[in-house]
Amino acid sequence: MKNMIYPLLIVFAASCYGILSTIIKLAIQDGFTASQAVTSQYYVGLFIAIVLFLIFKKSKPQWGGGKTLIFAGLFTATTGTVYGQAVEYMPASLAVVMLFQFTWIGMLFDCIANRRFPTRPELFSLILLFTGTILAAGVIDVDLSVIPWQGWAWGMASAISFSSFVMVNSKQVEGMDTLTRLLFTSIFAAFFITLFQNPEIVWDGTLFGEGLWKYGLILGLFGIVVPIYLFSIAVPKVGAGMSSILSAMELPVAIIASMLLLGERLTALQFLGIAIILIGMTFPTIMQQLKLKKRQQT
Repeated sequence: MKNMIYPLLIVFAASCYGILSTIIKLAIQDGFTASQAVTSQYYVGLFIAIVLFLIFKKSKPQWGGGKTLIFAGLFTATTGTVYGQAVEYMPASLAVVMLFQFTWIGMLFDCIANRRFPTRPELFSLILLFTGTILAAGVIDVDLSVIPWQGWAWGMASAISFSSFVMVNSKQVEGMDTLTRLLFTSIFAAFFITLFQNPEIVWDGTLFGEGLWKYGLILGLFGIVVPIYLFSIAVPKVGAGMSSILSAMELPVAIIASMLLLGERLTALQFLGIAIILIGMTFPTIMQQLKLKKRQQT
C-alpha cells in the first residue's frame, strides 16, 4: 500500500487539472474571456502560494536549482497558453486529444533521458490510453480536413509543453522543501503568464471589481497550488514516464465535471472511452505490483 501513495498523488494532481476547463467555461458564461480566466489562475495561485509559505515556513526561502524552477514555471505557463490557442483553431474535443499526446511524448522523454526502451506493459497502456481518449473525447465524427495546420501545431505544442512540465518536475532540487519549490515555481509561472496573457486584469478592475477572483481562486488552487505541490512530491518517486500515463486521469475528470456542472451529455462511447482510459492508467502499476509480489514469494 505504501508503494501506491505516490501514484495516487499524481492521479489526484491530474484530476485537479481536469476541472479547469469546466471552471473556465463557467467564467466565460459569466462574461469573462478565457485569457482573463487563465491569467487569474496564475496570479491568484501565486497569492495562495505566498500565503501558505508565510503561514507554514518560518525561515527565509533558500534559493537553489534555479534552472529547474525557472523551466517548471515556464512550462506551467506555456501549457495553458498554447492549449488555449489550439482551442481557437479546432474543436475543444480534438484539442483535448492533441493535448493527450503527452502520454507517449512523456514516455519518449523519459526513455531518452534514462536511455531505456519502454516496457511491454507501458506500450500496451499507451495503446489503451490513445484508444480511450479518441472515444472519450467524442471526435470520431469530426471532419479533420477543415482543421488548419495552426491547430495541429498548437495542439502538439501543448502536449510537448505538458510533457516537459512533468519531466522537469521529475528532477529533485537538493536542499529545497516542497513548499519553497511551489513558491518559486508559482513566481516564475506568474512572470511568464504576464508576458503571454492579460496582466491588465489586476489594475483595470476585472480581477477584484468584477468578481473574476472567485474563478481565479478555484483555478489557482486546483490549477497551480495543489498539482504543482503534489507533482513535486510524487513525480521524482514515480518517474516521468509513468507519471505521464497516470496523468491521463485528467480527461475522465474533465468529462465528468462538464457533465455535472455544465449539463453536457455523456454518451455510451464516451463512457466506454473513460473505462478504457482507467484500465490503461492502472495496467502498468498492477503489473508492477504483481511482479513485485511474485519476487517476494520466490
